[in-house]
Amino acid sequence: MPGAAKPFVNLIKDFPQRLHLQMLSIEYPGFPFKIKEEQGRRIIFDEVRKKWVRFTPEEWVRQNFIQYLLQIKKYPASLIAVEKEIKLGDLKKRCDIVVYKKQLPWMIVECKEQDADLTDAVVQQVLRYNIKLDVSYLVITNGSKSFAVQLLNGEANSLDILPDWH
Repeated sequence: MPGAAKPFVNLIKDFPQRLHLQMLSIEYPGFPFKIKEEQGRRIIFDEVRKKWVRFTPEEWVRQNFIQYLLQIKKYPASLIAVEKEIKLGDLKKRCDIVVYKKQLPWMIVECKEQDADLTDAVVQQVLRYNIKLDVSYLVITNGSKSFAVQLLNGEANSLDILPDWH
């Protein structure tokens, strides 16, 4: 189980200084994405949400990462939420990908477009989401670079590979 709220607040404050992140080794699978143009806009079919969504650079990263989770890591599609809305105080935010295990949030994946740097601000963003969801795994990715940590007993341990589904 992830650490309690108080140690996690310290984790947010000290995260960048205490943790040397290792890049995840990810080989994205080939997938026949459905992409089309409609009313002058490119759209892509999201296999998890079962609907057409606007094709943006961030959406391209999100869809590829979803296929990695489904095809390579064998995560069940029924346990993946895309653009999951959460409330942080009075603010409504959306987590790019939330994976559930045993009916509880287990992993948050924050996606950025490929040209975006994975800065401290991105780390802080996913850590804020985790105050609400209290997951065991946090991932940030821009498609080219991906980093992950496992949260356990108030500590964050850098990963070089995501856990397989079991």
